Amino acid sequence: MHASDLDRFRPALTGLCYRMLGSLTDAEDAVQETMLRAWKSRESFDGRAQLSTWMHRIATNVCLDVLSGRSPRWRPFDMRPVGNTREELATRPAEYWVEPIPDLSVIPADSDPHEQAVLRESIRLAFVAALQHLPPRQRAALILTQVLNWSAAEVAESLDMTVAAVNSALQRARATLAERRSMQELDRLSDLQRRGTGASPGALTASQQLLVEQFVAAFEAYDVPRLTMLLREDATMCMPPYDLWLQGRADIADWLEGRGCGCKGSRLVPTQANGMPAFAQYRNGGAQPWALVVLDLDGDRIGSMTYFLDTATYFPKFGVPLTLETGVTAAR
Repeated sequence: MHASDLDRFRPALTGLCYRMLGSLTDAEDAVQETMLRAWKSRESFDGRAQLSTWMHRIATNVCLDVLSGRSPRWRPFDMRPVGNTREELATRPAEYWVEPIPDLSVIPADSDPHEQAVLRESIRLAFVAALQHLPPRQRAALILTQVLNWSAAEVAESLDMTVAAVNSALQRARATLAERRSMQELDRLSDLQRRGTGASPGALTASQQLLVEQFVAAFEAYDVPRLTMLLREDATMCMPPYDLWLQGRADIADWLEGRGCGCKGSRLVPTQANGMPAFAQYRNGGAQPWALVVLDLDGDRIGSMTYFLDTATYFPKFGVPLTLETGVTAAR
């Protein structure tokens, strides 16, 4: 066994650790620890299981160690909409938020279209946020069965549980997601798994691609009425690390036309995050890095917009520049 034999699993392992931990930084650290543990114990690999299965077992247990005693990450789905979009904003520490992740970090280049569709669905912000409400072992059981398509017996062996205990953990996990109104994320993923390789959708439908193009045009023109018409009626907007959470077209428009008007004159550069379209946003015609904007599309409308303001952390990870030179073409 060579180090390259292990390293080829890095994207898949990063995806597993990200779903478990809700943090790109923590996921990268967990994958490094996984590689170290695997290399040190390489002589114990007897070939009875596939190498990928063995690596995923190690990564899962690394994540369980990380999660021991750690508070869960959240997302502003647990917040109430602000009553006044002109109120002072408070910030929450980085450990509070589920972080964005580049698609390329977690989707293996050699995966087939169906697998890519499943992996994109399983890293959507709403799904990863919902997972953070589950106890670690329930979270692991759900990810291994619903994303990686492991059997209950395989999960039981990996987590040192009985098959009955795994099935019980899955039932409790589903009940928790149902209580938090997060079953639609799991249902979408399950539907993709059932449909199989013959009906795997692309990243975006033609109508969604048009929707994204309309968003870019409206945002760069800062045409707020046109922009908000692209949103679902109950769309949400949030802006980590601020505890701002807006819901509904009216409040979002009020914010954009009020305290958010500094975004007028922004330029957008496209990228991909969490299986959805995303953009590096630059204010002042490209001079000021402002946010990583992640859209969550729901059919032919935008269901949510998340503006991650920690550009010093996220722009390098997404491979986008910290400033745009004059004359650089924005997203079209």
